[in-house]
Amino acid sequence: MQQDEFWESSYVEKQTMWGFEPSDSAIAAKDFFKKEKIRDILIPGIGYGRNAKIFLDNGIHVDGIEISKTAIDLAKIHNRNIPIYYGSVTDMPFDGKIYDGIYCHALIHLLNKRERKKFIKDCYTQLRPGGWMIFSTISKNDSMYGKGKPLSKNRFLMTSGAKLFFYDAESVRREFGAYGLADFSEIDEPVKFSKNSPPLKFTVVKCQKHF
Repeated sequence: MQQDEFWESSYVEKQTMWGFEPSDSAIAAKDFFKKEKIRDILIPGIGYGRNAKIFLDNGIHVDGIEISKTAIDLAKIHNRNIPIYYGSVTDMPFDGKIYDGIYCHALIHLLNKRERKKFIKDCYTQLRPGGWMIFSTISKNDSMYGKGKPLSKNRFLMTSGAKLFFYDAESVRREFGAYGLADFSEIDEPVKFSKNSPPLKFTVVKCQKHF
């Protein structure tokens, strides 16, 4: 089963399992985008839109990309006005539109090395000069690190079937350094749909496109 097919079949079963509260990194990204006067963003891997609403509610236009038809249908129900490109982020760009900002949550760590490199470059290409892109991704300091079958350095096949790449400072600098890396930090990302679950260790990466 291909990675995209795995997530499609899982999504049909889980539907809105993550609830409708935005991630903490999305809340922080909203505050940062407002400060930077960013009005138009792209969300690759938008899912059913749980992280989109907070941007929409703050006057920021959102476009999305999503591989799951089920997720797109749910997004239309809960956030009717979001234009969403149907397809994989590995097929970016879908058009020549340029954005003020890009926000991507819990997606890039699902990609292999070649796909990550292309994805970061494609996101950077779709930023206007001076624009910002923010990625939140699983950290090497998360408790899941090292569990599952090793696939390559810092990448594992988990028992769920997901293939996860765990970022550390070295890999952040290596992969984002040529694309306006401005800052990165580790956060505790609560699992809001399950109050008894420990928070995930995530790394938030900010990049600004050079003028």
